[in-house]
Amino acid sequence: MKEIKGASPATRLDSFVGAAKRKDLKSRSVGFLILDHPITRSPRHPIRHTASSYKYLCLAFLLLLLTQSVFATDTGTLHGIVTDPLGAVIQNANVDLLHEGKQTTSTATGPDGKFQFTSLAPGHYLVHVTAPTFASQSSPLIYVGAGNSAEVNLTLGLGTIAQQIVVSSTGTEAPLSQVGASVSVIPNSQFQGRLDLLEPLRQAPGAQILQGGQRGGITALFVRGGNANANKVLLDGLPMNDIGGLVEFGNLSTTGIEQIEFLRGPNSVLYGSDALASVVNLTTRRGTTPLPEISYAFDAGNFHSWRHDASLGGVFHQFDYFSEFSRFDTGNSLPNNSFHNGTYVGNFGWTPNASTDVRFTARHTNTAVGAPNALEFFAIPDDSFQREQDTYIGVTAQNQTTSRWHNLLRYGATRLRSQFENPSPSGIPFDPFGLGPNFLGQTLTIHGANGFSTTGQAILDFGGTFPVLSSSSSKRDFVYLQSDYSFSPHLTALFGFHYENERGFTLASGQKTSTDRNNFSYTAQFQGSLGSRAYATAGAGVEDNSIFGVAVTPRVSLAYYLARPRSDGWLNGTKLRFNYGQGIKGPSIFEESTSLFGLLSQLPNGSQLISQFHVGPIGAERSRSFDFGFEQLAWRGRAKLNVTFFHNRFTNQVEFVSNTALP
Repeated sequence: MKEIKGASPATRLDSFVGAAKRKDLKSRSVGFLILDHPITRSPRHPIRHTASSYKYLCLAFLLLLLTQSVFATDTGTLHGIVTDPLGAVIQNANVDLLHEGKQTTSTATGPDGKFQFTSLAPGHYLVHVTAPTFASQSSPLIYVGAGNSAEVNLTLGLGTIAQQIVVSSTGTEAPLSQVGASVSVIPNSQFQGRLDLLEPLRQAPGAQILQGGQRGGITALFVRGGNANANKVLLDGLPMNDIGGLVEFGNLSTTGIEQIEFLRGPNSVLYGSDALASVVNLTTRRGTTPLPEISYAFDAGNFHSWRHDASLGGVFHQFDYFSEFSRFDTGNSLPNNSFHNGTYVGNFGWTPNASTDVRFTARHTNTAVGAPNALEFFAIPDDSFQREQDTYIGVTAQNQTTSRWHNLLRYGATRLRSQFENPSPSGIPFDPFGLGPNFLGQTLTIHGANGFSTTGQAILDFGGTFPVLSSSSSKRDFVYLQSDYSFSPHLTALFGFHYENERGFTLASGQKTSTDRNNFSYTAQFQGSLGSRAYATAGAGVEDNSIFGVAVTPRVSLAYYLARPRSDGWLNGTKLRFNYGQGIKGPSIFEESTSLFGLLSQLPNGSQLISQFHVGPIGAERSRSFDFGFEQLAWRGRAKLNVTFFHNRFTNQVEFVSNTALP
């Protein structure tokens, strides 16, 4: 990462026009520049914590989740409210109740938009709502236990564009129509048959996917001028990022993914470090059918490509389960460029009663890819290869303690391992001085775009001891506690606490560099509506990082309907949006170990030099983002125009200089 002095902040335009059945979203760019500032940091005095001081709090919270009242009756009830995109109640909507895929009874909403089903036998139910001039909507699968009262509220959209529920912007479920942030939701129906997660992400405005080589090649996501390590990627609430923020998208398949939620803009208030430019939230599929659903798919093609995929899912009493395994192999079209990806996904839930849900999720990916190097420059393939094993495990317990108070406790573990090996030298030995050979490629002529050309041989492998090995490992364990309370239908407060231990190492040229960090973060956020047209979210996050100390990140999101949504006419509602936010990102293991502070700390007189030149530990990279835009519904809700202007600024970025510059 290189400092660019005097550059203007990043400025771009995201624009897309969507129709009800269209599959592709297009973005239009006016370019961007990044303004970098060198790291400046004064000594910090971070707040001290110990992880053990929170174990009693987590234990008490878990007991609260599992402690419920016992009723004498053997049946339950299901009730809720049906509203339009802006939260106004809908009268006389038809509400169907389905059990085991069959309709059992129906009712209609009253003047207050409410409905209720009573005397329900224990089991899983689904609510389907229809109303004139609105798009129909179905609820997720809901468990109703004996003596319990379950609640499900549904928001109907206009026309044929279904109303989508998002969580990445607010931390709690909210209709997309009431959110001011730039969020795209990509359901499974839009990427069925796609192999890699990078393919549906290309549909989202503001996202650029760069892949080096063919399948399995290094792949990165760039959002609105941010670097590849500036995106927080979550799987069912579990961070998938390596230490320092990087995510290898070339290894992420669509196996088991139900939905992709893509938030453009920083949100370190809710997600802490790494949420510098965007948040990508992946949701795993769940079992939904009483009869086990089994599927198997196989396909094959040229370049020795083939793929197997098998899944099993369903519900049984208070439990739901889903498992899927896929294996993809291809030789690609280059020598020593074969790639395979084996992925297992599991999602297992237990609903002891209507107000409590406990869920275990797991994902394991095993990949290997050959690295032939730049064949156009060498004409000889290298015999190097790389393997990766990534595991993500999470346990989440949620409890609707009262009708207004909701609590969530989550534990997650992320394990990332990578090994690179060059087993033997490749190329033509060349040893004119008798000091040991280097290894060259074939004689080639390279033509430049300016008309210049040159002929020669490039060094493919340097001499030395083989095999050449390097590896890295990252481990993250975290506990997240969230409590949100609705003071009224128009105001909700959210408070969160996050403890994280991240540790890992890199091993290259026989040298091992490691880190062990304990990080804490705190969140306070308020979300509500102002009248019947305006919606706001405002909050602040405090990150206490073991490397860069304490950092505060604010965020504000506003939405206002200039014209309320309606079902008649050609123009059906105009929404204005505004967002402001700040993001932070911690350093990688390599950045931490090669920082000026780290290098000076290893010298005999390092303490004296650090004090003399006022050198501090490497700080946090930062971002500041403004965006505003509008959405226009048209054609009786069948189409939507969305235009967003944004202004991003990335500061305190890391600059690498030669060690010859240090004196």
